Amino acid sequence: MKSAAKAAQAEDSAETGAQQIRDAIREAIVERRLSPGTKLSESDVGNLFNVSRTLARAALQALSYEGLVSVEKNRGAFVAYPSPDEARQIFAARRLVEPGILREAAARITPGDIAQLRQLLLEEGRLMSERGQTARRAEIKASGDFHLMLAEISGNAIMQRFMEELVARSSLVIALYGQSTASSCGHSEHGDIIAAIENDELDRACQLMLHHIAHIEADLDLRERKSLGLKEAFEL
Repeated sequence: MKSAAKAAQAEDSAETGAQQIRDAIREAIVERRLSPGTKLSESDVGNLFNVSRTLARAALQALSYEGLVSVEKNRGAFVAYPSPDEARQIFAARRLVEPGILREAAARITPGDIAQLRQLLLEEGRLMSERGQTARRAEIKASGDFHLMLAEISGNAIMQRFMEELVARSSLVIALYGQSTASSCGHSEHGDIIAAIENDELDRACQLMLHHIAHIEADLDLRERKSLGLKEAFEL
């Protein structure tokens, strides 16, 4: 019995370790500290987090299931490099999912939740006025956290995990195809959504959310580019 208990404890510990690594890498992707196409070798990940290659492999495999990491045979793991078509599908999914999450959140939201959302907006606004990569990364995270907090308030753990994936994959898409240096999410639009929820204007809040998602997608350059051969690439 003792040996079985120890084995179960070791298994739980390994699962927790892999999840912590997965969450840390996902956060680095969301904050764009890890760019699309970055190599993620098992040995480097293991050394960085001081874990075995087995645990590193489990974390990378979990991220591949979420579409954040691409595992290629005989080449290893890389931060995913979404295609234009995949980018469109990600935002199409957000348009389908987020109004429903917003409705569920509005049905459960408390004054304390509203205060937390407004505090998040204040922090986002403060970071927007600061310069430097550290502030920029923190602003990107706060921007995504607004959507994740609504999913948390909705009380649906499955949707919350799905939104974590969608927000992270959106960050990859914006890093690749974004045309402006503006925030990946409109700060003022977040405030308008909260105001509509407070005023019990649910249909308007959902329309604002759809407009908000469309605004993010409109800043992406998703045009297909024709690949040139070596000679054509160097022709004047």
